[in-house]
Amino acid sequence: MSFCAQASFAQDLMANQAPVDRKNKAVDSMAVRHLRHIENLENPSSDLYDWWDNSHAYKQTAMPDVYKIDLRGFHMPTPSRVITSNYGRRWGRNHRGLDIKVYIGDTIRAAFSGKVRVVKYDGNGYGKYVVIRHNNGLETIYGHMSKQLVHENQIVRAGTPIGLGGNTGRSTGSHLHFETRLCGVALNPALMFDFRNQDVTGDYYVYRKSTVDSESSRATSLRGVKNGGRYTPEEVRGTSPAPAKAPEATKEKKDEPVALTGGEMRWHVVQAGETLESIARKYGINVERLYRLNNIGPYTTIAKGNQLRYQ
Repeated sequence: MSFCAQASFAQDLMANQAPVDRKNKAVDSMAVRHLRHIENLENPSSDLYDWWDNSHAYKQTAMPDVYKIDLRGFHMPTPSRVITSNYGRRWGRNHRGLDIKVYIGDTIRAAFSGKVRVVKYDGNGYGKYVVIRHNNGLETIYGHMSKQLVHENQIVRAGTPIGLGGNTGRSTGSHLHFETRLCGVALNPALMFDFRNQDVTGDYYVYRKSTVDSESSRATSLRGVKNGGRYTPEEVRGTSPAPAKAPEATKEKKDEPVALTGGEMRWHVVQAGETLESIARKYGINVERLYRLNNIGPYTTIAKGNQLRYQ
């Protein structure tokens, strides 16, 4: 066979082989993706964590200098928009999460898909709590619940009910204590979750060891909320003075949706024997408005010590 004929034959052979190579490569890629999926189910974020146990809420391990956290596919753990205590220094100690106002029995959901690592009770801290390790590298902690609805080593999807709101452990009122941790180190949840707008802050959050502390301190102010995103103690207790309103602003529009962001909020602490109707009458509003302000309905049960927004 001449040299030209040999070259032509080789080119034809390579051309015929190319589709087979591409097909094999596609099959190999599918197999790799499947194996990674199985690995993520069994050991989420194995690139960050070389351990798995059910004995403790968190354990600090080596932190990367930079890590990109995928926030897509999220589900807000609660529809509540009210933050009663922020991340940071509080009463002389560090508060490593956000406290979100929920009522006893409210459904709490997994923020991302992952695997339940801890379901325990801590009487001096978290109360009844759940820890989930997620495929994006985060671990989330949900504390003070009245009931846990999942078990350890259970695989969950974003939005799966994992517990009910409560007041267990070291708690002075019903709320959800929500933490986000990377390699055991607490990050301000406000870097990633905007509870006021019921959304995440973006498709991704890039953790950088060199800047995370400064970012955490200003995270809530970046959401455009007054006072750095914090409620004052007076606002939490409902004792802050109401701002003066123009006459047209005080008129109640029955069918107009209530704006839950911005403006002054005032709160009522429920006393023994009070009902939703009696509280609404006390502040001169109709009970339907009280429902909308607090994301509740006519069959919601209230108890002494609950906080209700009335303005």
